[in-house]
Amino acid sequence: MRFQETLRKLKIVLSNISSFLSFMNNSLPSMKLYYTKKIYCLFILISISISSYSQNLHLNLFAGVANYKGDLQYNSSSGKQFTLRQPRPAVGIGAEYEITDKLFLRGGFTLGKINADDKKGYPDQVARNLNFTSPITDVMLGGGYYFFNLNEYLLTPYVFAGIAFFHFNPYTYDTSNQKVYLQPLSTEGQGFVAGREVYKLSQFSIPFGGGVKMSLTENIRMGVEVGIRKTFTDFLDDVSGTYVDENLLLTNRSQQAVDLAFRGYEVKSGTPYPAAGTARGTSITNDWYYFTGFTFSYRLGSDGGGRKGKYGCPKVN
Repeated sequence: MRFQETLRKLKIVLSNISSFLSFMNNSLPSMKLYYTKKIYCLFILISISISSYSQNLHLNLFAGVANYKGDLQYNSSSGKQFTLRQPRPAVGIGAEYEITDKLFLRGGFTLGKINADDKKGYPDQVARNLNFTSPITDVMLGGGYYFFNLNEYLLTPYVFAGIAFFHFNPYTYDTSNQKVYLQPLSTEGQGFVAGREVYKLSQFSIPFGGGVKMSLTENIRMGVEVGIRKTFTDFLDDVSGTYVDENLLLTNRSQQAVDLAFRGYEVKSGTPYPAAGTARGTSITNDWYYFTGFTFSYRLGSDGGGRKGKYGCPKVN
């Protein structure tokens, strides 16, 4: 029934568009005389189209933290870590359209930062003494599934997946506290060592995750959510494989590139720049980033029908 209702509304929208085009075609000769009336009619037609769909459309807000899994969140015994250590704030806005009571389409725009510092990491990272921060701009489109109908139950778990496009740009601060972007420095020889290409700062990722959402009223919902992004790069933190030769890096880039490729010399009992080929990170797996936080959802319209069942938790058989 819900699918048939959606088709009916789509026919209404198409009919409205057709009527508007016909109106414009017949009115062109007297455009100047009836300009104001046409704008008014356009406004009415758009309002009708939006109202036909608004009862299934939700505005979503997100507030929480961003974090990442990579070479500066690394434990020698278990590798790159999913962790809430060293989090940074993240906020987002999006929309969700319910195809049925359980299936939905969603889109979202999220802004956040990720960062990590060897000083705050695991003991075996301290000697390397690297750190980074990167803004994350994430645009996601996808779909999801509610396990229970929120028109009948108070809360439900849900899952989602899709495709995302994101931008990042890792940077650090040098010993003079000057902000330095790391990609142009080619700290691992990208761009001048064979087989090491300069990494792109804008890429696709695979988003997926889930959460729990609670229906407070017919139009207002709140919840908690974890959204994970699988990327196809190992350079969210500008660390991946092995150290490049110090003199080669100096010749092809700069002394600053050498200084920021290895910062162990800044530690009290620091060691000299490692030999070429020494592990700087691990390129076995790519980096990930993820958002964890609270969601707020507002339905842009209502059919006034209320819930179909009792206002309670999901039934357990």
